[in-house]
Amino acid sequence: MRDQFGRAVRRVAGRDGPNPWRWVLRDIDIKIEPGESVGFVGPNGAGKSTLLKIVSGVMFPHSGNVAVRGRIGALLEVSSGIHPDLTGRENITIFGSLLGFGKTEIERKFDEIVAFAELEDAVDRQAKFYSSGMKTRLGFSIAAFLEPEVLIVDEVLAVGDQIFQQKCLDRMRAVLDSGATLMLVSHDLASVGATANRGIWLNEGAVMADGPIDDVLALYRKDIESRSAENAELQGVVSISEFATSSPSGNGIESQSPVTISFALDSPDTRQVAVFVGVSQGPATPIFVSTRTTHLREGKSDHSVTIANLPLPAGNYYVWIAVRDPVARKDLTPWQPLGPLAVGGVGRLDPLPRAIVRLAPVYVEAQWNEH
Repeated sequence: MRDQFGRAVRRVAGRDGPNPWRWVLRDIDIKIEPGESVGFVGPNGAGKSTLLKIVSGVMFPHSGNVAVRGRIGALLEVSSGIHPDLTGRENITIFGSLLGFGKTEIERKFDEIVAFAELEDAVDRQAKFYSSGMKTRLGFSIAAFLEPEVLIVDEVLAVGDQIFQQKCLDRMRAVLDSGATLMLVSHDLASVGATANRGIWLNEGAVMADGPIDDVLALYRKDIESRSAENAELQGVVSISEFATSSPSGNGIESQSPVTISFALDSPDTRQVAVFVGVSQGPATPIFVSTRTTHLREGKSDHSVTIANLPLPAGNYYVWIAVRDPVARKDLTPWQPLGPLAVGGVGRLDPLPRAIVRLAPVYVEAQWNEH
């Protein structure tokens, strides 16, 4: 009976074929030097978290070997290392001990850990009464303040408010400045770009790119956009076609120069609509959006939007579009990628200091004066 149940489970899970298993990681051969900050990016299931667990010793590889020199501070999950029945004070002591820190060192850093985690009023409360954000703050504080030689952080910055996220980024920068090594996994590409100087893109367990963080993020964003475009069906109540971009010179689109985005809308009847056109770099979150409310006639009509001074540095972007009924407040054509936008000319602004997250690379005209 148990064997029949097991076979049924494997059949439902799709693991009853000739090759029921898959490699989570394969042909991984990377070397991270002391003091490097490495950001790992890739889709869900790419093997990022598994790799960090193997490096930290939580998991062991089926084959191959991993060598780590130095003391590791790891925060792999929201509540990793935090026991719900122990108080915050007890968790600091035990978690720190598990990470290999002595009692004297833990006591020396105790007040800093509690203050950074903002748990002064809850440190003697059982952790099972903590929110997920409180657990994350406590776990990160322990891992980052006990001066590890290798700091491993896996997708924990998404929990907590923006102020604490910035504190975490500042702390990671301080750890790096002390000579430690950072391994960071996050789907927040802006945070990865603001923290790491080297990027590794994983997909289906293999390394797709390894190099300077800006170059790797550009490749990964381009892949996201191309896959989004392939999967998108530019259909809805109002269909969209004939996408094109152009510049007055006809020599390609340049940063801080005019650009015209053209497309056709095909409506089954006459209606009032709000058209949204935006530009993104990787995720669906737009860098900027332009909108216009107009009356569509039945059938196909040509439309365009002209930006007099394109505020984007040179790079590869994607145009997104949506059509909405402004009266009924419902989507007629949902937000989806329309086509690529390649921008030449002026490069990105001078790099910001590490740990400052820039959500979008947009030029803003400003005049500086010294009095």
